[in-house]
Amino acid sequence: MYVIREVMNCKPGKVKPLVEKFQAMAGVMEKLGMSRPRLMTDISGEPYWTIVAEFEVEKLDDFFEMDDQAFADAGAAEIMEGYHDLVDHGRREIYKVED
Repeated sequence: MYVIREVMNCKPGKVKPLVEKFQAMAGVMEKLGMSRPRLMTDISGEPYWTIVAEFEVEKLDDFFEMDDQAFADAGAAEIMEGYHDLVDHGRREIYKVED
């Protein structure tokens, strides 16, 4: 199993609009039969204004297939339009779960 985190560092004052976009995308993903990501925002961190969308998948290919499928949806492009204006920078973290 893998845990994948999309970590976005927002511009000041832009956390809430990006959270709303991620929540709307989670609805699209659920509609397509995918699991909803866990959404987290920082309370105190370095840097401030951080959002994390966390996914769990059995295989890495599952994540990339899910990503492709979600963004092929007509509503997804509309939901995420302009999100680059909210983000300063970001990264993807991929962890293998070692139970």
